[in-house]
Amino acid sequence: MKFKKTNISNLIICEPTVFGDSRGYFMESFKQDDFSAFFGHAINFIQDNESMSSYGVLRGMHYQRGMDAQSKLVRVVQGKVLDVVVDLRKDSPTFQEVFRIELSATNKKQLFVPKGCAHGYVVLSDTAIFQYKVDAPYKPSSECGFLYNDKTLHIDWEVPPSEIITSEKDKKASDFKNAPVFLNSSNLYV
Repeated sequence: MKFKKTNISNLIICEPTVFGDSRGYFMESFKQDDFSAFFGHAINFIQDNESMSSYGVLRGMHYQRGMDAQSKLVRVVQGKVLDVVVDLRKDSPTFQEVFRIELSATNKKQLFVPKGCAHGYVVLSDTAIFQYKVDAPYKPSSECGFLYNDKTLHIDWEVPPSEIITSEKDKKASDFKNAPVFLNSSNLYV
């Protein structure tokens, strides 16, 4: 596994080593020892999640606040998505910065999203299967989010606005300026 830093602290592109031949391929999508060596401590994922969506479906921008914050390891096993992360750690030098990356079944890239960041994605292919690991359980009372098309952030989703499909909850999310942020990232475990 190769780990590449991004412009946002602890937001890491993970590129597995893929062994391919005429039969197909093999890769290790997660190896605790590799992550522990890179981060200097164990990442204790507790749950795997999967969603299937069609072209234009946008899920985001989501996160959990406080002690229920989640780190995620996200990847695409079928299709292609544009994955977007926003740093919400007020004491971070990259506070409010946006990171975008294409994740696909073809490029096999994964993204480690640290606690303190909002996450979302939009499907760019006909369909996509999106998988992710989390290190904390889902808690509805801690769930937060903001509008995917917030004017402050100017996120280019690469899908025409008229073709974006999102949930009613995401349509009613707050503006970015009203979304809770993490005031002190020192108590956030990556």
